[in-house]
Amino acid sequence: MSHIAYVNGRYLPQGAAHIHIEDRGYQFADGVYEVICIWNGLPVDYAPHMVRLSRSLRELSVRTPATNGALTVIAKELVQRNRITKGTLYMQVNRGVAPRAHPFPKETVPPSVIMTVKHGAGPSEAIAEQGVKVITAPDQRWGRCDIKTVGLLPNVLAKQKATEAKAFEALLLTPDNTVTEASASNAWMVTKDQTLVTHPTTQAILGGVTRATVIKLAREAGYQIEERPFTLDEARAAKEVFLTGTTTFVMPVVLIDETPVANGAPGTVALELRRLYRTFIDSLRADTAWNV
Repeated sequence: MSHIAYVNGRYLPQGAAHIHIEDRGYQFADGVYEVICIWNGLPVDYAPHMVRLSRSLRELSVRTPATNGALTVIAKELVQRNRITKGTLYMQVNRGVAPRAHPFPKETVPPSVIMTVKHGAGPSEAIAEQGVKVITAPDQRWGRCDIKTVGLLPNVLAKQKATEAKAFEALLLTPDNTVTEASASNAWMVTKDQTLVTHPTTQAILGGVTRATVIKLAREAGYQIEERPFTLDEARAAKEVFLTGTTTFVMPVVLIDETPVANGAPGTVALELRRLYRTFIDSLRADTAWNV
């Protein structure tokens, strides 16, 4: 059965859902998006995702297309119509349709709203138990990585490089070999004294929603957190390296390029944090999960 999508006020079979040829999201990547994990039919960290969506819109001066309540009604309906138990909800808001010109169109142009869903929520537990390989790639993205825009070509190229190397992800490096994040997830390392280190939420990275939840869970479990830049050399010498993301959850890294991390096996800290995160999402409640 075809998936149902939502585009600008209409629920349509996904194959029949289209946007205008002069939509600025298509022509200029002039739009923002969120990907939300659906777990047991409920959204994970829905409120923080909506907060980040609103912030991205403000940073680009894109009009808010509807109230959070109205967007939530649409999202819930889409999840229900497609019978998503475990999957993802994709929300995109573009500046709207206008004759192609670089300046913003008049304020009367309504934003475009697109939502789609997919079945399936990330890698299996078996993959996490084995750990994954990552490669390194230069960070060639624009200077406002903190805004979750649809301009993702550098991320796509890095992810493709990882795919061709039979790796799970690509760690992105600045010219001085600082690890910012990965192509579609946040990067972490664990020091010898079991301090968790991840890049601070500057304009150089996207402030991951899962990253924030893992910080909270880790602190509650007694871990020390340092939000600071770290280098590739530090990561290679670390006790553990792992990734976090909406569909990645917590993923141990066992190989960077061709160099094993520690003993080349998933670390106990990453596996414990993945277990804590799974407990968190398994405890979602239908009466609160959609609250903003």
